[in-house]
Amino acid sequence: MAISPLAGKPAPTEILIDPAGLEKDYYQRRPDPDDPAGRVSFGTSGHRGSALTGTFNEVHILAVTQAICDLRRNQGTDGPLYMGKDTHALSAPAQRTALEVLAANGVETMIQKDDGFTPTPVISHAILSFNRGRAGGFADGIVVTPSHNPPQDGGFKYNPPSGGPADTQVTRWIENRANDLIRGGLKEVRRMGYESAITAGTTHPVDLVTAYVTDLANVIDMECIRSAGVTMGVDPLGGSSVHYWEPIRDLYGLDMTVVNDIVDPRFAFMTVDHDGKIRMDCSSPYAMAGLVALKDRFRVAFANDTDADRHGIVARSTGLMNPNHYLAVAIHYLLTHRPGWPKGAAVGKTLVSSSLIDRVVEDLGRKLSEVPVGFKWFVDGLFDGSCCFGGEESAGASFLKQDGTVWTTDKDGIIMDLLAAEMTARTGKDPGELYDELAGRLGKPLYVRVDAPATAAERAAVSSLTPEAISDGELAGDPITSKMTKAPGNNAAIGGVKVTTARGWFAVRPSGTEDIIKMYAESFVDEAHLDSILAGARRIVKNALV
Repeated sequence: MAISPLAGKPAPTEILIDPAGLEKDYYQRRPDPDDPAGRVSFGTSGHRGSALTGTFNEVHILAVTQAICDLRRNQGTDGPLYMGKDTHALSAPAQRTALEVLAANGVETMIQKDDGFTPTPVISHAILSFNRGRAGGFADGIVVTPSHNPPQDGGFKYNPPSGGPADTQVTRWIENRANDLIRGGLKEVRRMGYESAITAGTTHPVDLVTAYVTDLANVIDMECIRSAGVTMGVDPLGGSSVHYWEPIRDLYGLDMTVVNDIVDPRFAFMTVDHDGKIRMDCSSPYAMAGLVALKDRFRVAFANDTDADRHGIVARSTGLMNPNHYLAVAIHYLLTHRPGWPKGAAVGKTLVSSSLIDRVVEDLGRKLSEVPVGFKWFVDGLFDGSCCFGGEESAGASFLKQDGTVWTTDKDGIIMDLLAAEMTARTGKDPGELYDELAGRLGKPLYVRVDAPATAAERAAVSSLTPEAISDGELAGDPITSKMTKAPGNNAAIGGVKVTTARGWFAVRPSGTEDIIKMYAESFVDEAHLDSILAGARRIVKNALV
């Protein structure tokens, strides 16, 4: 992968967006319903696109919001809808559009007062808190965010009463209904003017900050952090968590410094990502260069992406941690410091996350649940407590409260940040030091992901691979121990294949959003062995597709 000469450097003026122009395109451009690029594509992460390309416009949001209203009626969801937005330039206009439709449909809608921003985990927490103990009148939610995507992008996702990402059946229904509405010229969309919508009796500006912040003590040992005097640096990366950290600091008396409180829809303060684009990816060393440069000022530092569902951990000892490394450390710490968790609860991981997690879980005599890519697979387990932790290699995770009950069923980067401070306070070692100890005992993994351009036919072929199509008996000199096209944790199709040995593995799957095939590989030996696994993976896949 070629690295841009801009990577890790302050964003130059010439790549900054024009927010006013972007918003103008949002309202004026009309998608072509006969063009696949212009249709609503409502996957697990919602509908994403850009007003610049006609893939995220007012028409899309009108249709998607009406589709959600129709879904609520069909399913009998008649409680309040919690709606949050992040700091992307398209998020505010999209929220305004959505509110016009929600109010016209008579949906009780809860939004942050004073036109504030709301992280994804806060919406999940609010939904679950409202629904706890109810037999009906359940709440659900919308989050207006494209996550860590570049500044010109917009995103819009739905969380059902379970609080987490909607499953495929729900998202497919929303997508199909929204596209039908667009093809019908939006004639079935109910809408009122924004001034009427914001003052409607069904629209409720409320304080979503306090309930979340005060409940944090039930999921993180905040007193342990305070009493140890752990110095913390926080960079919200200009995202929706920006107005949460000071209330957290003040309520719990923490030694915490918010190193950047700028909100700028251009994200002009960012350092540029690996490909020369501005991207609020808290797992990227290039996007995180500013915070990494400050690591020696703090015992531990952390950042979040724009909707705060992802975490980026900077340890004084090691700098920015690989998300896989931090997940393994977090799981080990939690399983040994949460006596209130049910012993039979499984640890959930996606099949492309590090096998070091497998070794940690096995070492502690606990149950592992390996599922396909996507946080939606953890929702039910986190909801009922049968899964104590769910994590993805892309720096997204959540876990149970200290008493073993549900916290959120969507990714929560804020608690993953604070957990880094808790484990530092409790052990006297930062997460980087704890990882070195863990890897020294259980094995040090080398992990890589390689993306390759692929046609639609090639992507379809990879997604339909079967174990029988792979005739090889060994990989990188080791006997193959499994060939899986279904995840062992839930028997769901993985949309590709994963091949494992005792000392490494690879997985291949097509991207759901781009014309690429993603190849993941991991070795517990050395770089040469990792290269051998990759070479073997390419050969095995090529032969299987002949």
